[in-house]
Amino acid sequence: MRGGTAGVVVAVLRRPSLWCTGVTEARRLVPRRWWTRRPFLPVADRALIRFRAETQYGDSDHVFEARDVITWLEWCRIENRRVRRQRGGGRDRP
Repeated sequence: MRGGTAGVVVAVLRRPSLWCTGVTEARRLVPRRWWTRRPFLPVADRALIRFRAETQYGDSDHVFEARDVITWLEWCRIENRRVRRQRGGGRDRP
């Protein structure tokens, strides 16, 4: 599996069962009130992405690998379902 943004997007697109989880987790990465700071787009904070790369790969400049993102999304899907069941159902909201 390829890495980087394009590789991750292609890997997720090939797994429709992860689409909702992918959107949910992408929304969770976007800072609150994102419209008040540059680049005025709903994108994840660079410092957070660098931190996650550092903790995942030991290098803050490492490119995320698609298989790792897929594994993380699968874990998120399972955990989101578990948490919803514990809270008594309902849809997961960030």
